[in-house]
Amino acid sequence: MVLTFASLVRAEKPLKLHPENSHYFLFRGKPEVLITSGEHYGAVLNSEFDFRKYFDTLAADGLNLTRIFPGCYVEPQGAFNIERNTLAPAPGKLICPWARSGEAGYVHGGNKFDLTKWDEAFFTRLRDCVAAAGRKGIVVEMNLFTPMYEDPQWDYSPMKASNNVNGIGKVGKHEVHTLDKEPALLAVQEEMTRKIVRELNGFDNLYYEVMNEPYFGGVTREWHDRITDVIAATEKDLPNQHLISWNVANDTAKVEKPHQGISIFNFHYAQTSAVTDNLALNKPLGMNETGFKGTGDEYYRIQAWEFMLSGGSLYNNLDYSFCVGHEDGTFPVKDPTPGGGGMAFRKQMRSLGEFLRKFDFLRLKPDRSFVKGELATSAAFTAMAEAGNQYAVYQKGGGGTALEMDLPKGDYAGEWLDATSGEKKALDPIKHPGGTITLTSPGFAKDFALRLVVDQK
Repeated sequence: MVLTFASLVRAEKPLKLHPENSHYFLFRGKPEVLITSGEHYGAVLNSEFDFRKYFDTLAADGLNLTRIFPGCYVEPQGAFNIERNTLAPAPGKLICPWARSGEAGYVHGGNKFDLTKWDEAFFTRLRDCVAAAGRKGIVVEMNLFTPMYEDPQWDYSPMKASNNVNGIGKVGKHEVHTLDKEPALLAVQEEMTRKIVRELNGFDNLYYEVMNEPYFGGVTREWHDRITDVIAATEKDLPNQHLISWNVANDTAKVEKPHQGISIFNFHYAQTSAVTDNLALNKPLGMNETGFKGTGDEYYRIQAWEFMLSGGSLYNNLDYSFCVGHEDGTFPVKDPTPGGGGMAFRKQMRSLGEFLRKFDFLRLKPDRSFVKGELATSAAFTAMAEAGNQYAVYQKGGGGTALEMDLPKGDYAGEWLDATSGEKKALDPIKHPGGTITLTSPGFAKDFALRLVVDQK
């Protein structure tokens, strides 16, 4: 028997939409939500980054998602005030799909690139990275492209003509991702997509995102649709077909006329309306980047809880405590870094994931109607329910709140959760005759959650 690379990869079918509730995922035979606090997307392209230690850390912290870029977009050191940015490798440490040529002159160290030749060391590293994540139960979002926001990002890209020996990439920074500005550049982008998709087809812990923030930098919808088609066409006759994500907008937007190949709709810095306005899509709704609200935990923790309890299925906090030399997530995050992260925050995200997984969450729907009294008209709480069976409530602000609810007759069990510390306090068994019931939360200092379920004993 000859062992091929594909035969060495896990035999499970790839991450897919759950057949019972396509808002959520099916992964390795179980319903799943994806929750993480991950590094700034350079785990593969930054050759100094130890992704194995990084995945060990995520798994130990109970998190199950990461997001990676392939190296056609690179940031200069100091970009966006990010200290020790993993997307800004040291000079000579960038590794990307294309091989180096024999000609000196890449702007950030080493020889120029040859866009007609693959760097097999990159693809070995890419496969090793996805495999290492898979062994830890971590899903990889393979994000293929990113707009060239400003001149420095375009100046560092191997796709720019000054950085390759092929004379390809003689366009402006906001003309890189279009169908008509340079056919040779479009051909390079399509071939890179096909190559990555073929190389990763055997992995189950994977989905593709066509482009990070395609609403910036002159990216056209027609180009985005073309790359979506390339992914689908490449996988059509391969053993596996993976989900494809569209990064829709910052904040919020109503999705209009999505490409039929898109299965996941991701937002950045999202409001809960990004979920509630798009529930009718019956697809996973995610927030796969956070930031620009300081370096503390509170804003991002509240954001995560409110998003997920509005019907979201994916949350990825951008965690700047991961960098080269600190792949265990211990680098101190401080101003003016445009985001947060760290061990304490990852513990809070673990609590969120564990809270949701204790429910039969496939049957939960956003629902505030069972909450009554003064709180009912407040924006301080978010709730989901399967009426008559299970109820989830999250509330901002301190404890000691009288939570008034209208519940049917039944025996109930559950617990309170301090969303900051992870402390849990079990409820005494409740034999409820039906109608209004008031539960008073413990005196937690900040935000908290309630899990209440009908006791089937």
